[in-house]
Amino acid sequence: MRLDRKALSPPLRPANLLSARQFAFAWSVMASIALLAWVLVVDQARDMGVEPGTMGMGVPLFLLLWLVMMIAMMFPSVAPVALTWARAIGRQSPTGVVRVARTAQFVGGYLLAWTAFGLIAYGLLAGTGALVDKHPGAGRWIGAGAFLVAGLYQFGPWKDLCLRHCRSPMGQLVRYAGFRPRARDLRVGAYHGAYCVGCCWGLMVVLVPLGVMNVLAMAAVAVVIFMEKLWRLGPVFSQVVGAAFLVLAALSLFQPWLLPGLIPPQSPMTEMLRP
Repeated sequence: MRLDRKALSPPLRPANLLSARQFAFAWSVMASIALLAWVLVVDQARDMGVEPGTMGMGVPLFLLLWLVMMIAMMFPSVAPVALTWARAIGRQSPTGVVRVARTAQFVGGYLLAWTAFGLIAYGLLAGTGALVDKHPGAGRWIGAGAFLVAGLYQFGPWKDLCLRHCRSPMGQLVRYAGFRPRARDLRVGAYHGAYCVGCCWGLMVVLVPLGVMNVLAMAAVAVVIFMEKLWRLGPVFSQVVGAAFLVLAALSLFQPWLLPGLIPPQSPMTEMLRP
């Protein structure tokens, strides 16, 4: 993917659209929610550990945990867009209750998009988990494939398109303002969430080989997402990450310790990785 000056344009800065007090309060709320979600994720991960597949979870429990993970990982990077839309809502809604309700609809729509992707993630984890249980040696090929797909996607046009939207969504937000009033905020959140999924699904795929409940891996992915969307050199950083994934794809064929999320609980490699 060829980078141009437009791709390196500064990301959205909601501080220019909100007063200092409004910005600080709204950002602190988003950060507090994300922090609480991280506490819940870490506590749950401590009990579950890192294993292949869905770790015995049914769809409802998995989706609930998935939503908490998405709040923890995505809220810091989606905050600028959420705050910008909240600013637009504030101009139209006379009361605080209405503003809160409409902002909640936006966030709900955003999480709805990630819930839909969570269903795909569940199927992917269930399939890879079943395959690794029957054929433990397949884990390295699954892991290498996951890193390869994620790495190549970082250089692709769809990644570029979605990342541009996530970094500077003002044009889309203006268009969204023309939606019919019924459930408009929910639809706007879902639309932006769809772009966010398009931007980040490749990064989420690497949690298959690294472990979906691997807290360090989740934190690393969250940092990558934050840097891609909010750092001025985010598009360049995105390609650096893609190159790193391609290297991991090659190494994982010979270094199975790079694939903790694909090692069966009773395999010899599991014993080697225990402290």
